[in-house]
Amino acid sequence: MIDVIIAGSGPTGLMLAGELRLHGVHTLMLEKDTEPTRIVRALGLHVRSVEMMDQRGLLERFLALGKQYPVGGFFAGIPKPSPERLDTAHPYTLGIPQPTTDRLLTEHATELGVEIRRGCELVGLSQNENGVIVELADGTQLRSRYLIGCDGGRSTVRKLLGVDFPGEPSTVDTLLGEVEFTASPETVNAVVTEVRKTQLRFGAGPLGDGVYRVVTPAAGVADDRAVPPTLDELKQQLRATAGTDFGAHSPRWLSRFGDTTRLAERYRVGRVLLAGDAAHVHPPVGGQGLNLGIQDAFNLGWKLAAEINGWAPEGLLDSYHTERHPVAADVLSNTRAQMQLLSLEPGAQAVRRLLSELMDFEDVSRYLTEKITAIGVRYDFGEGHELLGRRLRDMKLKQGRLYELMHGGRGLLLDQTGLLSVTGWANRVDHIVEVSEELEVPAVLLRPDGHVAWVGEDQQDLLGQLPKWFGAAAS
Repeated sequence: MIDVIIAGSGPTGLMLAGELRLHGVHTLMLEKDTEPTRIVRALGLHVRSVEMMDQRGLLERFLALGKQYPVGGFFAGIPKPSPERLDTAHPYTLGIPQPTTDRLLTEHATELGVEIRRGCELVGLSQNENGVIVELADGTQLRSRYLIGCDGGRSTVRKLLGVDFPGEPSTVDTLLGEVEFTASPETVNAVVTEVRKTQLRFGAGPLGDGVYRVVTPAAGVADDRAVPPTLDELKQQLRATAGTDFGAHSPRWLSRFGDTTRLAERYRVGRVLLAGDAAHVHPPVGGQGLNLGIQDAFNLGWKLAAEINGWAPEGLLDSYHTERHPVAADVLSNTRAQMQLLSLEPGAQAVRRLLSELMDFEDVSRYLTEKITAIGVRYDFGEGHELLGRRLRDMKLKQGRLYELMHGGRGLLLDQTGLLSVTGWANRVDHIVEVSEELEVPAVLLRPDGHVAWVGEDQQDLLGQLPKWFGAAAS
């Protein structure tokens, strides 16, 4: 039997597939589209996602094809410099188009042995205590121990499960595409600069060879957002917003998106789970969507693998919902706020000016930056040290960088005392005895996702925490 079927081969599903294969889990991906999409809905990776790629040995591939940008100016597009002393070894945003991210994650997953079947549309599912039966559009049935819906905001898996998806419908639509312009670069730049003084939902950026990535407000809310706009519709909206259509022609692709905000009530129903846009949708302001999905996968992968491999402690798999649902709720909240700040109404503009003034305070700027980049996420592990529940930044060690030691997706005890032991858990937790000037505590126990599960120096205290995250000791 297949261990895990993943519906959807976007970045969330691909990241999850790679995480599962690190632990030997037999993973099959089903994708209804026959070819990878060319649509560039996301433009880059925020700090926490960059860190995750580093933790799995993938970052060099991404850096080779991406461009590093300062992390400032993401909250509602308010132009501010990057805050100083961010708690990361990667204080940048990596500009890289989503199709490239998809391709790199596909290469990683297939190298690890993931099977991807394209042209396979999931249309039905049923489950019992032993597994899941998936029905495809061609009548084929597949069996697996678990099914993960990574199939987007219109998720078939979520609908078949009957999971409620409460929130607010779209109030505004935006057109997006890649087209050629006959207007000169100087003209385009001048018009864009002027329009964006007031309308931050508009933009046109050069991609080379006369091709531009264009985003502009739509005339209204579409009945079916899956139907792409026409070139005439795009040109009409360019003229309405910018006073010119720049001589747009020869579209590579056109699409539309809204500001729908919804959050699944449950991320797990029995042996079926949801991740990425299947679990949450929100406006794209701040560029958090793709990153939120990748981070879901990073949280879920090792927990599901532990369940399948038989060593997961009770409640570990359910902690996926417990930890990630509040994170998504916070992203939905901050994107709602940002959309209000993009409004041209006088009241919204007054609030925007006030927030801009507040962001001149370093602490405010850092707080909002950590929120957008997800390095401020702290899971609730109860009372304890301030590091508890947070991810640990990369740091230099004599044996190599910390993140270099995490490529296998295992837990890690970073021990400056040399007196601790993970005997009984050595098949799940690496023990690194090392003194680092960057670590201000005696020892930390890291989960496979890099979050701090324990801080201290007492062996008995450590023995009380290891089973909580890594199950019973091996005999």
